[in-house]
Amino acid sequence: MSEQMTPEEVEQLVRRGPFHQWLGIKVLAVQDDGVELKASWREEWVVNPDRRYTHGGILATLVDIAADWAMVTRTRRGVPTIDMRVDYHAAAMPGDLIARGRIVKWGNTFSVAEAQVFDEAGKLLASGRGTYLTAPPKA
Repeated sequence: MSEQMTPEEVEQLVRRGPFHQWLGIKVLAVQDDGVELKASWREEWVVNPDRRYTHGGILATLVDIAADWAMVTRTRRGVPTIDMRVDYHAAAMPGDLIARGRIVKWGNTFSVAEAQVFDEAGKLLASGRGTYLTAPPKA
């Protein structure tokens, strides 16, 4: 296997996507089997202006992004999501969010990764697992 990517290298790939740029994704750490990301708080994430909690779609997105980009440690490219589930544990109030993704099972065609999303205080907000197409792209 080739040398592990640096957080800067992974972030350069992640931030190629305009949606990831809008989310303010920063790569905090890269391990052999995963990544740790930070999403910068945006007022547009608020779903209920009276209660000020973040829309669940943002949390689901961060689960998907963290699990997907955990695969970068092996593929050196983003991979398509085949299936995903998310569990919500607590409301996300205004503030940056941390997502940690890790590879659970590597396969030649499909692989499985899981992710957790935390607030800045370390409270678990959401978790999930996805199946990703990790087969090499066709020539």
